[in-house]
Amino acid sequence: MKLAGIRVLDLSAFLPGPHLTMALADHGADVVMVEPANGVGEPTRVVGYRDADDVSVWFRNIARGKRSLKIDLKDAAGRRLFQRLAETADVLVESFRPGVVARLGIDYATLAPRNRRLVYCSISAFGQDGPLRDKPAHDLTVQALAGVAALNLGLVDGKPAAPGMPAADAIASLTALSAILMALLRRESSGEGEYIDIAMYDAVLAWTPNVTGPVFAEDAHPQPVNMRSFGGSAMYRIYETSDGHFLVLGGSELKFARNLLAAFDRLDLLPLAELEPGPEQEPLRSFLRDRFAERPRAHWERFLAPVDCCWAFVRSLKDAFADPHTLHRGMLLRDAGGHRHIGPPIKFAHEPAQPRLDIPDYGEHSVEIGEAIGTDPAELAALRERGAI
Repeated sequence: MKLAGIRVLDLSAFLPGPHLTMALADHGADVVMVEPANGVGEPTRVVGYRDADDVSVWFRNIARGKRSLKIDLKDAAGRRLFQRLAETADVLVESFRPGVVARLGIDYATLAPRNRRLVYCSISAFGQDGPLRDKPAHDLTVQALAGVAALNLGLVDGKPAAPGMPAADAIASLTALSAILMALLRRESSGEGEYIDIAMYDAVLAWTPNVTGPVFAEDAHPQPVNMRSFGGSAMYRIYETSDGHFLVLGGSELKFARNLLAAFDRLDLLPLAELEPGPEQEPLRSFLRDRFAERPRAHWERFLAPVDCCWAFVRSLKDAFADPHTLHRGMLLRDAGGHRHIGPPIKFAHEPAQPRLDIPDYGEHSVEIGEAIGTDPAELAALRERGAI
């Protein structure tokens, strides 16, 4: 596998860091979850819905294939053990609030002189510097301050709603993954590691090219109701059927509008689809809204099946994971106990992912990891005795 022989220390929690390190594990990296000696460890062990074996679904889907090191980094001997472990690592990922790793003595400035090849990635809400550096935040707070929660407005009431996906978490995770892989690639020629500062805030802002038009072109606030991506385009909008289902038109290219309107025998409306999104398209939006409201979902499934345009019915996540295409793409896996896992999305032709579906018990590998780096057995026993590992 692509990452065989790469050791990753994961001091992150919840979603952005653990998700990216799971991707590394799926492709062969040895990922060590460094869990605090607080009796709980990774917070998602006890968050949300649980399977029949009392394991959190969230935890199962960010921790597979990893090893667990329980350690008290405030304990001097525990910190020394971790520092020795960091000398053997290729990558370290942490998501503490800025300044915490320095106080613990495990920051890049401390560890890099002992391991010049270390790629050290910090993921935080707002970055390691700047006016918002110390502000506590999770995904929704970041989306609010980055201006993207304001794009998720109801088309009727104009009020913001909580986004259905943790975009700040997800985009930061993918940005960090890309940065780590870039740094590892560069290390092949330079022999030197790198420090990476990933802010969820920065990552979200970087993904707004398609909605930043009014801001940059007119110095104006976006008005989602009139924008292409949020319902301003008749061909990029959600419509309700007569039996309460919701139909999405998701492609505003003129060719798709032509195909759909030809099926309705209403090509006279095609010029409206050529107009900019916004109030000028309301007659076409009104026509489609009224037509789709006349018949039930089953009728529109038959009607649209031969039409070459982007359409789909809104369905639940449960239905999506049951879809034959999901199964065909390997996006639903089952472990030996029958528990479900989200499959790896990166598909290599020659070295595909080989996700290990086992999940670590809290601190399961602490002694094993300590022994592997040459820690004295008596020291390990003393650390265990006082609960530091």
